[in-house]
Amino acid sequence: MVRGAMRGGRPIRGGLHRPPFKKTFIPRHPFDLTLVAEVLFPKVSPVIDDSNLTAALLKRNQDLSPTPVEQTSIGNLVTKVQSVLDNLVVAPGDFNTCQLEEVRQVGSFKKGTMISGNNVADIVVILKTLPTKEACEALSKKVESDLKNAMKTEVLTKADQIYTTIHDRGFDVANWQAKVRILIATLPQNLRKLEADIHLDQKLMQAHLAAIRHTRWFEENAHHSSIKVLIRILKDLTRRFDAFAPLSPWMLDLIAHLSIMNNPSRQALPINLAFRRVFQLLSAGLFLPGSAGITDPCEPGHIRVHTAMTLEQQDVCCLTAQTLLRVLAHGGYKHILGLEGNTSIVREMSVWNGVVVSPLEPVYEKPADKKDGEGEEDMEAVENDGVADDDTVE
Repeated sequence: MVRGAMRGGRPIRGGLHRPPFKKTFIPRHPFDLTLVAEVLFPKVSPVIDDSNLTAALLKRNQDLSPTPVEQTSIGNLVTKVQSVLDNLVVAPGDFNTCQLEEVRQVGSFKKGTMISGNNVADIVVILKTLPTKEACEALSKKVESDLKNAMKTEVLTKADQIYTTIHDRGFDVANWQAKVRILIATLPQNLRKLEADIHLDQKLMQAHLAAIRHTRWFEENAHHSSIKVLIRILKDLTRRFDAFAPLSPWMLDLIAHLSIMNNPSRQALPINLAFRRVFQLLSAGLFLPGSAGITDPCEPGHIRVHTAMTLEQQDVCCLTAQTLLRVLAHGGYKHILGLEGNTSIVREMSVWNGVVVSPLEPVYEKPADKKDGEGEEDMEAVENDGVADDDTVE
């Protein structure tokens, strides 16, 4: 007698060996009222008049938009810098410290989502050669020299004087009115050759290349004017509410596009409905562990963009959205937009038409035996917040 199970007519010692059970992670989509409302939740009351909210949103967008003077000043500087860099690509002449492969505009200026008071435009310069620190410094001096030569025939004021500043991403070309940030990158096949002591940081190079992909995707998919209005308003929220600060500009681009374009009709939602939908999605857990979230359309591997946030940041973002959604439901949109009041509504109890809204408390507790960053579920190493002008300035 032989012990054990039979497999294919042959005995196996020790019984049948089963593979250990492994729980499969299946991300879930949060509840989205816009997608299921007409089918499962037909309206039983008249549509709420949202004209006041719409007017407030448009007014806030107008307040946040760059003035004509700002647009002119940044546009003129970008044109001049772009022309100098394009000439270095086509005809570098005696400049051989580095070789330029391509020059691309990225960031909020290129997308049309720039905020007033932040006259910064970004240009990514892709080098054929390795991005050494010396090459970056030499390129900055060359650009400054060519700009000053090109402007010799112009009547310049003090505000038009050009100066450059070196930083870890590349260098800035600026005058008193505007700034163009030159972001250095290199060809993808050169990234593995970079050395920390000699070249610029590899992660920054990857982020700059990602910024090009983000801008290209935005131009192809998110060119609707309502999306740009919503993005500008959301950027302002990240500046005023600390809980939303971890939301990168790329996350804001994607959630604005989702809120406006992802609906049964496939037509752009009105700005007031899209604004409400952003808070509804965040409140329902769009950016929480276990949520399908938003898949990064510019990266392979089905990466969910919110996994760049820590679990604590995800929790605080969700609870703040839930508090603001209740404020919004009772007519407190002016406090949310910053037209009245302040951000204390997410920290202190408030009353709206006799309804008390109390701030929620966090539910995530960091394990006592874990260090910062340990035990973070689904924290993929993804550089999805690489739009540099928004990350470093706004």
